[in-house]
Amino acid sequence: MADSSTIPILDAGALTSGDPSAKATLVEEFATAYREVGFSYIVNHGVDQTLIERVFEASRQFHRLPLAEKMAIELNSANRGFLPMDATLDVNTTLAEVTKPNRSESFLMMCDHAPDSPEVRAGDYLAGQNVWPDIPGFRETLTEYHDAMSGLGRKMIGLAAIALSSDPEVMVEHFDSPVASVRLLHYPPVPDGSPDDLYGSAPHHDFGCLTLLAQDDVGGLQVRPRGQDWIDVPNIGGSFVVNVGDMLRLWSNGLLLSTPHRVKNTTEQSRFSVPFFFDPHVSTTIAPLQSCVTPERAAAYEPVVFGEHLRAELEAGFEPHKVFGADRFEPKGKQRNN
Repeated sequence: MADSSTIPILDAGALTSGDPSAKATLVEEFATAYREVGFSYIVNHGVDQTLIERVFEASRQFHRLPLAEKMAIELNSANRGFLPMDATLDVNTTLAEVTKPNRSESFLMMCDHAPDSPEVRAGDYLAGQNVWPDIPGFRETLTEYHDAMSGLGRKMIGLAAIALSSDPEVMVEHFDSPVASVRLLHYPPVPDGSPDDLYGSAPHHDFGCLTLLAQDDVGGLQVRPRGQDWIDVPNIGGSFVVNVGDMLRLWSNGLLLSTPHRVKNTTEQSRFSVPFFFDPHVSTTIAPLQSCVTPERAAAYEPVVFGEHLRAELEAGFEPHKVFGADRFEPKGKQRNN
């Protein structure tokens, strides 16, 4: 196992300090971290620690509910609700031969779109409303966290744009109505005697733009930087673990790395983590930025419409979305029972 000190620590306080020199240093550190490692810790990020602690308590309360109560709000076609144990399988990964589902369960929430919202009227993929468990304060806590993390996500995307010598305002515009989701993950301990290829989350690349992870102290997250062995990524108090996904790699024409990672809970305790996934509007066409294409570095990727990419990934890896996808292709004249 390689040394976890490989993962750099970035001070995000420079984003709001008003100090041009500190921000310039952060831009350089960001560019180095994500061109060489693809992961970093960020500290002084501005998200209230008490809010983060409330989110973890909400997660523990939710996962203590009886299975029947959680299944009553099972994941819907708008990607909101409860995703039960063994319901995800990383079939698109090229990093391992994955034959077993991930040993995790989770609750997902996103922005609430009212029935008359522009997103719903336009028929945007995943536009819809959340479903909620009967836990006092749960909805309010997660909504507050979602909004705080969306603000931080926009700042990080702007930082990425500057690091790529691109216009941050132009890139951030794609995130005015983002695909942004909070996922409350619970990883039970891997039972003794389990096969080596039973993971909480099998080796994979994130398929979106940016992931900001809050995690507990149980451990289990590992990353594999280019040319290195797997590295443990333990919790650092007050930090988020931030990584680039495949779409930001595409936008950067491969300059920013989407680095493999996995989760395996080998302790005797439950592991809880809260990833926040921050992605652009589904209509966004993602292609290498002009600033990242040069005569020496030709465009290496074809343009991708993010919503189409997202649908393909969810229908490949999430069992409920496989059903929703099959429903879209029913033969003409066939009616569903109500």
